[in-house]
Amino acid sequence: MTAIRLLLVDDDPLVRAGLSLMIGGADGIEIVGEAADGSEVEALVDRTRPDVVLMDIRMPGTDGLTATERLRGRPDAPQIVVLTTFHADEQVLRALRAGAAGFVLKDTPPADIVDAVRRVAAGDPVLSPAVTRRLMDHAAGGAADTRRARARARLAVLNDREREVAVAVGRGLANAEIAAELFMSVATVKAHVSRALAKLDLNNRVQVALLAYDAELTR
Repeated sequence: MTAIRLLLVDDDPLVRAGLSLMIGGADGIEIVGEAADGSEVEALVDRTRPDVVLMDIRMPGTDGLTATERLRGRPDAPQIVVLTTFHADEQVLRALRAGAAGFVLKDTPPADIVDAVRRVAAGDPVLSPAVTRRLMDHAAGGAADTRRARARARLAVLNDREREVAVAVGRGLANAEIAAELFMSVATVKAHVSRALAKLDLNNRVQVALLAYDAELTR
């Protein structure tokens, strides 16, 4: 089995050392590089070809948000997990909209961080339904009418069934829960999610959830 290639990005050398220590000994994960600033990330990605980047969101030079947006705009971009000290932070929300696969708190237990890396590498975003809803609630407020109109215009490309699944994703439901609610198989739910992602030009279901919320279809 091929090891998951992981790149660590954090401006604090003690945090990087701690992450390296806790993750480096995990089975099936290989730390292929470290960066102290977002400006170093693209060159390191080109050189080390990581599967996952564990990215600090707040750095004094080029921050993790900018680095995430740059990486996710590239073909064959690695998956990105944002490191943060906040449960619901505007920068975290922007990183998720840009295509980050989720986030972990810096005080998360080591085993959970390792699990997050493995899940993201397997294509499973790292956000519980409760955290997704909290982040979306945090985003509510100014310019809601403009966001709603734009989101509904984007979702108009979906057919009725894809739209139903997208709304269910926006409510934080897992595939099995969506399947039970909409009377379809889990495989069919996955197929609808994949088609919705392709039509909407999105990277993961977290972005679908945020779009459905912006469209005010999940309330």
